[in-house]
Amino acid sequence: MEVILRAHVDHLGSRGEIVKVADGYARNYLLPRKLALPATDGNRKQIERERVRFEAQEAEERKIAEAIAGRLAAVEIEIARRVGETEALYGSVTSADITEALSARGLDIDRRRLQLAEPIKRLGEFEVAVRLHREVTAQIKVKVVAE
Repeated sequence: MEVILRAHVDHLGSRGEIVKVADGYARNYLLPRKLALPATDGNRKQIERERVRFEAQEAEERKIAEAIAGRLAAVEIEIARRVGETEALYGSVTSADITEALSARGLDIDRRRLQLAEPIKRLGEFEVAVRLHREVTAQIKVKVVAE
């Protein structure tokens, strides 16, 4: 089934693209969530009319994300954790801990935007990627120290 995307969908395409997907994926996921429209002539014309508005909205979102990325680049977070005799952490540092430390500094970032593959389980300095926009990713420094 061919559909026209109304919003960016990861691993599928960006707004305004015509993509071919499985019927069930379109019927059960994309169409009910209003992420896509069936690729008919009327819908193609409607998307073309909305394209200018979409591009302006996309540019605005990217500009906001770049401004936040500039603020995040200067941030260094220090998180204290209890450690054992062998410098092993009791527990770990998760994305929720990092977002909590960021919000204490006045930066409210959703924890799902952090690109942390697995929790941090040792002392040291780590670079954590924050995906603010699909084209804008910022790096923050997280320093895990002994309590």
